[in-house]
Amino acid sequence: MFRRISDRLDFTRKLGFRLGALLSVAILPLGLISLIQNFNLVAEAERGVEIALLGRTASAAAGERALLQSAIGSADALGPAVLDAMERPQVCSELLRNFIERSATYVFAGFVALDGQSSCNSSGSSLPLDFSQADGFRKFMAAPGTLVTSVERGTVSGRPVVLVMQPLYRDSEMLGYISLSLTNELLRSTHNLNTGGNGARIVTFNQRGEILTSDTDAETSIVDILPQNVELVSLLSGTETTFRARAGNGQTRIFTVVPAVPGLVYALGSWSPRTAGVGLFQISRFGAVTIPMALWLVSLAVAYFAVFRMVLRHITVLRSQMRRFAIGNRTEPPAILADAPTEICDVSQTFHNMARILIRDEEAMEEAVAEKTVLLKEVHHRVKNNLQLIASIINMQSRVIDDPDAKRVLRSVQDRVAALATIYRNLYQAEHLDAVEAGRLICDIINQMVNASVEPGSNLRIETNIETLVLLPDQAVPLSLLATEAFTNAMKYAGVAPGEAAPWVRVDLATVAPGQGLLEVANSIGANSRQSEGTGLGSQLIEAFTTQLEGQATAGVEGNSFVLRLHFGIERANTLAETRNVVLTSAARPGAQH
Repeated sequence: MFRRISDRLDFTRKLGFRLGALLSVAILPLGLISLIQNFNLVAEAERGVEIALLGRTASAAAGERALLQSAIGSADALGPAVLDAMERPQVCSELLRNFIERSATYVFAGFVALDGQSSCNSSGSSLPLDFSQADGFRKFMAAPGTLVTSVERGTVSGRPVVLVMQPLYRDSEMLGYISLSLTNELLRSTHNLNTGGNGARIVTFNQRGEILTSDTDAETSIVDILPQNVELVSLLSGTETTFRARAGNGQTRIFTVVPAVPGLVYALGSWSPRTAGVGLFQISRFGAVTIPMALWLVSLAVAYFAVFRMVLRHITVLRSQMRRFAIGNRTEPPAILADAPTEICDVSQTFHNMARILIRDEEAMEEAVAEKTVLLKEVHHRVKNNLQLIASIINMQSRVIDDPDAKRVLRSVQDRVAALATIYRNLYQAEHLDAVEAGRLICDIINQMVNASVEPGSNLRIETNIETLVLLPDQAVPLSLLATEAFTNAMKYAGVAPGEAAPWVRVDLATVAPGQGLLEVANSIGANSRQSEGTGLGSQLIEAFTTQLEGQATAGVEGNSFVLRLHFGIERANTLAETRNVVLTSAARPGAQH
């Protein structure tokens, strides 16, 4: 795992990367100073914008503040008069009607007792009005005190109104409250906003978090201009605040909160970033980061261009020359980089001289190897010819001998000599002298023995299942001789097994596992046949060849057949298995092959 990590981080050793790292460290202090100064300027400007937004919010809510403060003062002023005329409902009602007619601001004025009944009001009704089920009455009774709230439908006016309720006391006893009603349209009309069409909205709410008025229209709902997952009660404070949050419509907006009537009514300004000018500060922040980054990139580009022109491009050419030379391009020595700096030119000259010497030495070595290969093949050829000559002499000798036992012995010797001749024929015909195709060699030997030993018209069936297996000569020779001895014994003792029509011999050669080979020679046995116990010369030779192969041989009867199995380890031939692993890198690494 650590090797893989090291390979992935190998790019850090390159000259370009190290130069960029050094330049980054060099200009880091200047970049940090520039960042800090730019961010301070942006922060000051943003604070100025926040103060301006708070001022615009307070200015927009100034008209509503004046109306509500006037309503609270009027309710306080009406209290003593209502106390005096409370016992005379007609006089009290006339007093409130006159007040409504003179002010032209309110749509209703009245005194509501704690039981919800009102006999003193400006409605002009001669009967008491019942407010016990009205929303305003329930809100007041939930927490008696000065309250400004809104209702969707006024009990008397039937329109959306804002109620200003002031408790009325006699001595320390609360008798009820004075209620003044203002229409929502009147309060909204006082919002001094010339930015409503540009994304600015004003919402007023009381100390209980209930919305009083809002600048909404048919295209914009109240949810679209309020912050998501924020309770209005949590925004109450004695000071003005500014924050940024995501609105109900998913847009990020700037919100400002200022007290309209301290402790009772608050104004919430909802501003789009474009209206508030926040986009300019975002650009400023972006510039505070991008300008140092741009300087850094320009410095890196200039430095890299200079290093590339003077060093890297020459190193790239030299690396390409080394790669071509490493993968076998020996047509001519690589050219010298005459236009490179002196140091690189010296390296190029050294590589040129080294390549020229290597090309000369490789040519001499190849000529020597080719000469030795020809001589060795000639030796194998002559050995093969001599073995064939010996086999012919043995054959001639066997023809003049009448003793069957002697003829059988000479025949077995001739088969062994012929097998050796076949082996040496494959050696001198092979492209590589250190590799023998054992499968093809065994097939040739079996065909040769069948042609020489099996008489025409014989019903002996020969089955072969031999895979291609490349071995060293030190393994291929004993394996082939062992297969010859085993096949000779199999043909000698093959009989007709019960239930079969003819005798058979089977030879299998396969790779059963990586680095493990299996040779299996089997023959059918008849009902009255007796298999050799391995006391003859053939058994001794099989045991000797098994020892040479460092294998393990087993033999025995299995059903109606006699089976010889040989398990042996495979030593791969280097010439065929060798691959030219060339690591085409700009820097040699430990263990790399070129």
